[in-house]
Amino acid sequence: MPQTADNRLFLGGICVLMDCGSRGRPPFDTIIDIIGSGVKWVQLRDKKTSRLAVYKAARLLRTLTRANSITFIINDYADIAAAVDADGVHLGQDDLPLLEARKILGNDKLIGISTHNIEQAIKAQAEGADYIGFGPIYSTATKKAGQPKGPQSITEIRSHIHIPIAAIGGINEGHITELIEAGADAIAVASAIMDAEDVSKAADAFVSKLMALRGTG
Repeated sequence: MPQTADNRLFLGGICVLMDCGSRGRPPFDTIIDIIGSGVKWVQLRDKKTSRLAVYKAARLLRTLTRANSITFIINDYADIAAAVDADGVHLGQDDLPLLEARKILGNDKLIGISTHNIEQAIKAQAEGADYIGFGPIYSTATKKAGQPKGPQSITEIRSHIHIPIAAIGGINEGHITELIEAGADAIAVASAIMDAEDVSKAADAFVSKLMALRGTG
């Protein structure tokens, strides 16, 4: 797994998916809200606005995340990730192939792949993915990715791959225990934090629950 000299990269715990294109709250407001909550991994996902707007937001977020030792991943756009020196890119099944993204980003950046079945997970690992997102675990309105697979699917995937697994899809605070017990390394959360009235409080609740479960903090 790639690592920076200052050990900034983090692929466990709670990952906040800043799915900002359809939300009124700007992404830099969200990152300010979650700084200090213990979240160490965020992803910028915006399929609604222009690539230029994504780049401008990413440039600001890179400054804030670097200053606070938060791993920063950009969804879909390997070129923007490279331009702002993000920690990596997260790709869907219909995005740029992993091997092509690696040519753009090099070997010292993270590449994650969204997967929805065992075959996709195995392929992602074989091609050199640093982690996978797997789901949807529960019903979700954030994106269309098929029927909910349930937490038991994480256990099945875990038996086939060794790279980190981020469970994703309709996750709320009450799901954390069963997902970690099933073998997930990380919990990727969008709506349960992004749509909360108090983003900072919601993020802190997720992190605190996970830390208590793991007996840390």
